[in-house]
Amino acid sequence: MEEYPDPSPSHLRQLAMNLVFCGTPAFAVPTLEKLVDAGFLVRLVVTQPDRARGRGMELAFAPLKQAASQLNLPITQPEKIKNNNEFREQLTDLKPDAIIVVGYGRIIPHWMIELPALGNINLHGSLLPKYRGAAPIQWAIAWGETNTGVTTMRIDAGLDTGDILLQKEISIEPHDTALTLGPRLAAIGSDLMVETLHGLQAGTLRARPQENAKATLAPILKKEDGRIDFHRTADDIYNRLRGFQPWPGAFTIFRGKNLSIWQAKATKRELPGGQIRLDNDRLIVGCGKATSLELMELQPEGKKRMSAHDFIQGYRPRDGEKLGA
Repeated sequence: MEEYPDPSPSHLRQLAMNLVFCGTPAFAVPTLEKLVDAGFLVRLVVTQPDRARGRGMELAFAPLKQAASQLNLPITQPEKIKNNNEFREQLTDLKPDAIIVVGYGRIIPHWMIELPALGNINLHGSLLPKYRGAAPIQWAIAWGETNTGVTTMRIDAGLDTGDILLQKEISIEPHDTALTLGPRLAAIGSDLMVETLHGLQAGTLRARPQENAKATLAPILKKEDGRIDFHRTADDIYNRLRGFQPWPGAFTIFRGKNLSIWQAKATKRELPGGQIRLDNDRLIVGCGKATSLELMELQPEGKKRMSAHDFIQGYRPRDGEKLGA
């Protein structure tokens, strides 16, 4: 009689694990590459359909699709997944041991959650249960956190509410933006995912439930989140400026047109909120609670970024003039 391998997790450690990988942004790329390097069999990469971008509205490949192509991995880009019978049959036929989800941008349906023996394993860019949601890196910086991290968790039917597998903490540096912090988190997250899968294979890793009472939310960013409210303190505005790069950024109104602020720092000057004060080549603006910001790099609507010096020379702002609607 022919013998079949035992499908239990203890036996999986003797075999190369079959994976399906779901993701879209650059944050997902290091994990995909690290899993391939570690010898896991990525049988299929699932990513969102190509979207038209830019002024020419040309189709652009997502970062994960580009990486998967370079690795010669099979790729699929379904428009929908919940009620897609063809996609469901494709995944079922692959018999994945686990489905890896990193920034896919779609809600994982129940049938996918139930499909693999080891579950759907997500890499999330925060120390859950803090910053559940679509923009954990951005909101952690915007709220002035000094540390954050990554979490591997089993996906369930809730919004980032599944059981925690492993976590790794790192510091948020004072000048970090979402653009500098994101790649660091992606790099340590890729190692954490490999460690997680090895632990699941060996049967040595035990999931633990999240403390829901400590949960905070990191909702998807909106354009309006970038509008500067000069009633906030200078530190609050600076943190939001850092967190919301490159989008929605930090912007206000100057003489009836948008003015984006790309670099600034808190300074000791008491001014009414939104009021401009010139100090030689320094451009100071008042903020809440007797604080102020020095604006260092600006971008008037329709123009390139420029230094405060060039802005002052070109636009001649006046002492007492106000920013904001």
